Amino acid sequence: MAVSKSTNTYNRQNWEDSDFPILCQTCLGDNPYIRMTKEKYGKECKICARPFTVFRWCPGARMRFKKTEICQTCSKLKNVCQTCLLDLEYGLPIQVRDAALKIQDDLPRNEVNKEYYIQNLDSQMSKFDSTQPSNSALKSKGASDLLLRLARTAPYYKRNRPHVCSFWVKGECRRGEECPYRHEKPTDPDDPLADQNIKDRYYGVNDPVAEKLMRRAAAMPALPPPEDKTVTTLYVGNLPENITEDELRGHFYQYGEIRSLTLVPRAQCAFVQYTTRSAAEHAAEKTFNRLVISGKRLTIKWGKSQGRQGPNDKNEVMPALEPVPGLPGTLPPPPAYLHPFPPQMPPPPNRPNDFFNLHHYGGPGWAPWGGVGPGVGPGAPPPPAPLALHYPSQDPARLGAHAHANAPQP
Repeated sequence: MAVSKSTNTYNRQNWEDSDFPILCQTCLGDNPYIRMTKEKYGKECKICARPFTVFRWCPGARMRFKKTEICQTCSKLKNVCQTCLLDLEYGLPIQVRDAALKIQDDLPRNEVNKEYYIQNLDSQMSKFDSTQPSNSALKSKGASDLLLRLARTAPYYKRNRPHVCSFWVKGECRRGEECPYRHEKPTDPDDPLADQNIKDRYYGVNDPVAEKLMRRAAAMPALPPPEDKTVTTLYVGNLPENITEDELRGHFYQYGEIRSLTLVPRAQCAFVQYTTRSAAEHAAEKTFNRLVISGKRLTIKWGKSQGRQGPNDKNEVMPALEPVPGLPGTLPPPPAYLHPFPPQMPPPPNRPNDFFNLHHYGGPGWAPWGGVGPGVGPGAPPPPAPLALHYPSQDPARLGAHAHANAPQP
């Protein structure tokens, strides 16, 4: 059936022509000097079936080439990336975002109604800011707790890797290292994540990735408050390097009055102490796994109780520690005359000869208590024998004394 020229011209007026795609940071890649190919009306949009401008590029080294899959009108309607169809603000599937913000999808599914709806929407978007989402529900809704907990704050470039080489799986790939595809074991075909559909993701129904994220949100750990009611301090970790105390205080003062804030730049952490326990619990509930500063998700924990850091109670006894196997036992106590010098007696002079110190301060005429030692004066008992110290490194046999003993004397 032939199509009239006027009808073809009318349809072409509704085709989309753009100069640059709408992409997320992950799909764009980490290379700031990227080259793209542009093809006008090179493909039909997989949602509205209208021809649009197709862009194709490589996001980085050892990555697969990517291209746009939907038109910019459908992308602005849902505020999603033209390639991965994930939310541009949170990096989450549409099903998760709409469930968190309680947005009802009113996009028609019939082909004729869909084309009429898209045409009217395209004409309306030309009168407003093209950088903002056209859906009024996305403009009025704020961020929810679920989105803040599940939001991806950093790009996930692993998603741009090449596909698995099917020839390598069959053992027939002859390219070796020059093969542009991955030589890895493929995923389980029965895995629900292996069955993903672009239309299901766009409409927010039966998305396996969204269901996985919802289960992860339900299993996320909470931050229970400590039993000690005197604890009003929160530990804040994983801080950015250039954060200041005033900037950090601006994020935490909204939950209650702050008594003190201690910033430790070397450890990239801080301690925020509130005046009341209720303010600290409110801050812990609102910031746990949700506070993101400069693209980094902060770690929130409760501070330790000052009264329970150690056994301060007199009746509390430290638990006995088990001995470490392989270590020697305790040494015997030294003799009485080798104890430290009492305060009333001056220490012996620092002599370089240890033998002199031993015989003059540990031998006859010396007493450790500062008096007159044994062997002094008439009728005194004989002095005790000096302590014989044995140094293996000073053994005469090891120093060669036996060799000189048998040598002929001159």
